[in-house]
Amino acid sequence: MPTMPSSLRRAGEDTAAVPAVDRTTLRTRKRFARRQWRRRWLAWKPVVAVLLLLALVAGGFWAVFFSSWLAVRGVEVAGASTLSAGDVRSAAAVSTGEPLARVDLDKVRARVEALATVKSADVTREWPDHVVVTVEERVPVAVVEIGGRIRGMDSSGVVFRDYPRAPAGLPRVRTTTDTRSDALEEAARVVDALPAEVSRLVDHVEVQTVDQISLALRDGRTVVWGSADESGLKAKVLAVLLRQPAKTYDLSVPSQPTTAGTP
Repeated sequence: MPTMPSSLRRAGEDTAAVPAVDRTTLRTRKRFARRQWRRRWLAWKPVVAVLLLLALVAGGFWAVFFSSWLAVRGVEVAGASTLSAGDVRSAAAVSTGEPLARVDLDKVRARVEALATVKSADVTREWPDHVVVTVEERVPVAVVEIGGRIRGMDSSGVVFRDYPRAPAGLPRVRTTTDTRSDALEEAARVVDALPAEVSRLVDHVEVQTVDQISLALRDGRTVVWGSADESGLKAKVLAVLLRQPAKTYDLSVPSQPTTAGTP
């Protein structure tokens, strides 16, 4: 068999060795590149995480406060009976389409509480797209005639609604031209303190000043009440005192009540 010349054999060996060296070098370079990439990633990983977090926060802030995704679609009303839900919504003046998070709840509450019939209001957000207004309406404990109008008055002395005629079961409060609002407040406290069995006997309450309040009973008897101080005690004393026949019962000092006249 012919022998290959040594010069050709060396050339063939060199030619075969080149790819083997190139593959090893390539694998080494790849491993080096991967290590470099891992080092860079470890260095940049916290930065990327912070950037992603900031992007999420910014996106969430925009979605909540500026986008239409969480905008107001309506206002729900609870607790209204004398008022209509429409009256409350009109007073609340919440704009449809306004981002729910940007609705000023305190201002909405103040607008609703400006309604004479509303004693207090609570305003909350109901995600994703509603405002809820819960109202507590004033409850009349008496009626008072002011300027020819029959008005309802609550236990705080606030006059808040009109009646075409005085409702049955509500005591009437009579005032003079000199009666001030603080005297009306005192009268309301007196009426609110009366137990039901006594309240039914009252035709009207006469109010002149804060310490000149009296009850005119339906049978013509009079109860001198004085001020609203100790009204609870006065009411208890009156319930017992009315068993004694008299024309006038003076409870201005409840610890020393007096009677006068004959019925």
